[in-house]
Amino acid sequence: MTCGGCLWQHDEMLVLFAHSGTGSTVATVHRGDGVVLQLPGYDRKHRVPHDLAHFATERTLGLSDGVFGSIAAGGVFSNMKLISGKPRHDAAQRSRLLLEAHKRALTTAELLAGVVHQVVEDGDADRVTALARDAWISFDGGDFPWSDEQVTRAAAELGELAVEWEAHGAVRAVWPDDLVAPMPVPHGVKRGRRGRT
Repeated sequence: MTCGGCLWQHDEMLVLFAHSGTGSTVATVHRGDGVVLQLPGYDRKHRVPHDLAHFATERTLGLSDGVFGSIAAGGVFSNMKLISGKPRHDAAQRSRLLLEAHKRALTTAELLAGVVHQVVEDGDADRVTALARDAWISFDGGDFPWSDEQVTRAAAELGELAVEWEAHGAVRAVWPDDLVAPMPVPHGVKRGRRGRT
């Protein structure tokens, strides 16, 4: 369902990347549940914001349990700040469970976003598939789970967002509602109906 003045659906997440007052960048995240959070960037030295690289890479490669998929599911990283909205009563506990359960996926997202960011920052996108595969072998050692076309598309997507960033100093983007990290079941909690005593 959409609202008249809104540019995104309520169950989708809107992210606004902009310059912060410190000269770095900040991503303001409007979650589908009405909670608004800020994720600060620490990248004054970069032409392209690192969190924008995460967004483009994770969205293009379908990483539901990376940084932005985790935030969409209710994950709140330690450097994030609540701006408005009312989180659930158990939001802190859910966030801890979520981020712990997806620790490896978050490392994977950092690895791939780092490669995509590097090639776009350097203007050398032709090397993205080779660098991504090398990084994956060092990290995992197994077969690379994405195609060269997907990785190339991630670099192209970031390149397009970088052009918008440089032209306007801001990027407004929607995170798809089908890329949300799954919520783990807490230890000791059984699924299904409780038996009668």
